[in-house]
Amino acid sequence: MINYSKDPSGIVTLTIDMPNQSVNTMNAAFQAALNSSVTQLEQEKDSITGIIIASGKETFFAGGDLRELVKVQPGQAQEFFAMVEQNKAILRRLETLGKPVVAAINGSALGGGLEIALACHYRVALDNPKTKLGFPEVTLGLLPGAGGVIRTVRLLGLQEAMPYLLEGKQIGPAAALKAGLIHAIASDREQMLQQAAGWILANPQAKQSWDTDGYKLPGGAPNSPKLLPMIMIAPAMLREKTRGNFPAPEAILATMVEGAQVDFDNALKIEGRYFTHLATGQVAKNMIGTFFFQMQEISAGKSRPKDVPKWKAAKVGVLGAGMMGAGIAAVTAARGIACVLKDVSQEQAEKGKQATASGLEKKVKQGRLAADKAAAQLALIQATGDAKDLAGCDLIIEAVYEQRELKAKVTQEAEPYLAANGIMASNTSTLPITGLAKASANQPNFIGLHFFSPVEKMQLVEIIKGADTSAETLARAYDYVQQIGKTPIVVNDSRGFFTSRVFGTFVNEGISMLAEGLPPALIENAALSVGMPVGPLAVQDEVSLSLSLHVASQTRADLEAEGKPLPPYPAGTIIEQMVKEYKRAGKAAGAGFYEYPTDPKVNGGKKYLWPELTRHYVKPEVSLPYEDVRDRILYIQALETIRCLQENVLESVRDANIGSIFGIGFPAWTGGAIQFVNHVGIKKFVERAEELQKSYGDRFTPPALLLKHAAENTCF
Repeated sequence: MINYSKDPSGIVTLTIDMPNQSVNTMNAAFQAALNSSVTQLEQEKDSITGIIIASGKETFFAGGDLRELVKVQPGQAQEFFAMVEQNKAILRRLETLGKPVVAAINGSALGGGLEIALACHYRVALDNPKTKLGFPEVTLGLLPGAGGVIRTVRLLGLQEAMPYLLEGKQIGPAAALKAGLIHAIASDREQMLQQAAGWILANPQAKQSWDTDGYKLPGGAPNSPKLLPMIMIAPAMLREKTRGNFPAPEAILATMVEGAQVDFDNALKIEGRYFTHLATGQVAKNMIGTFFFQMQEISAGKSRPKDVPKWKAAKVGVLGAGMMGAGIAAVTAARGIACVLKDVSQEQAEKGKQATASGLEKKVKQGRLAADKAAAQLALIQATGDAKDLAGCDLIIEAVYEQRELKAKVTQEAEPYLAANGIMASNTSTLPITGLAKASANQPNFIGLHFFSPVEKMQLVEIIKGADTSAETLARAYDYVQQIGKTPIVVNDSRGFFTSRVFGTFVNEGISMLAEGLPPALIENAALSVGMPVGPLAVQDEVSLSLSLHVASQTRADLEAEGKPLPPYPAGTIIEQMVKEYKRAGKAAGAGFYEYPTDPKVNGGKKYLWPELTRHYVKPEVSLPYEDVRDRILYIQALETIRCLQENVLESVRDANIGSIFGIGFPAWTGGAIQFVNHVGIKKFVERAEELQKSYGDRFTPPALLLKHAAENTCF
């Protein structure tokens, strides 16, 4: 509902407080309520001095109701467009009423919330560090569809509006004031409403700048000498980023430029058409489903045991002060948690701490962190070579080299110093947790915490349950991951777990295509074209060919000891040749599938594919359809993800989708490895997988779970 109240001075306050919702959203009920309120304002116009738009919730307005939006189908486009235009017309009636309108922004105004605020003539925000203003729509495959694109461009100009619209940049009140998105900041709600009322009384003839005579677009029109060169190359630059897989940024740019060349009302229609195109498309549905709904489920702890009380770590130990261990210590300390960083010697531990110190110093110089906060974070890390300093840790994470014997040794050394009922965790990317837990004296309290490198940047942590891991240990591990601001997914124990196992199929497929004789540049570009962040050969260099060789050797030894058959490993021959024959072990070694010039005169100092790859492996007579190369890269990962679901390595589709995007780099436009199957269509996906199987091998055989869904014609 929207509460309508008028004070003695004739100022009407519309307080938005939609029932049965924790936040206000732009759903059908809100639109009906807003229409009713604006109609009443029009009827009482002569007795009104001005209008304040306020919120009855803790935040101002959260945006559109995505549950309604994802239901819209392409066949409903005309009907949907008419509804969008009707809803925008209500805001247009409000801003052209002839009375001053002020937005009293008491909390975050994101998406539709900022669009409502921009339809007001003046905006005053509460000074709250939690308050964010911005348009996150592009991250969900959409554009602001209630006038947000058109008003932002007319308010800030084309160039200044780009970060907010094309990148989804969100800012606090102080930055919004500086940017010109708001006009004033208030210290409390009472002052905010007083400022709003004062401005109304002082500006009885208020109008939007774009509704006044002589209005000119800030920064210049699209065809101005200043902007035209930028406007001409912007689509090409955008296409280089999106590879044509993300329709939203391109639609936003088109709306910005086209809308800036026509009158305001026609500009709104242009925005409505592009918004309808995106909202009825599949990419937006993929992204909304995963990045909004499934991410919300993870944040709410859907994969966490429900009956275990919430827990916080007070002191964490990290074994191994290399890049991974130092990174884990850094992100732990950044959240105010005391951390003991242990290595074989004090000197080695100090090196790890120094890496954190260098990173913090850089942030201070860039103005991203206050010097006192940086010092406080660093002080929380205790570098040591003595295991006794681990005494009282609630959680100890070993992050040593991927070798079973070494991991067992450090576990047994550190575990006695855990606090009562403390947790021992292994940061391993491949070794089964149940096997590593055998070194523990308390296996129910042993768990896997697989961080990704670089830890400071990578959002995901894969939590691996061993055969004996208790529900309480899982819940506490989940809580710790959220405590340090990361996103947890939960998987059951398996060789390579989920992310490393699927990631391995991507890398192996790329190297297998090289073994078949395809040009390496073709393979790398095909991966980029489907939306992978880097090609499989470049990724293998980052991981290190020598490490992959070691892991493969360890896996073979383990499987032979267990009497299990060895899986086919077509990439193995090339990796072995690269390391042993050509002495090219990867990026860290200075040479791998790529050259890494130290001289800036060589290729501008940028990496480039090792020219000898062509001579050693490329077969000119081999030619594959480009569509096959692209599909092999995506299908091999999706099929392996389905196998992980089938084998109960994964317990939920949400963990599969979120894990594949944030852990492996599976293309975000798909909504994740499982949603990609839904995107293609279950039956079509099976047909294509069978075609790839016939041409390229049994690794493309559709798993039984996929065939079951196809037979029942049900999505995952």
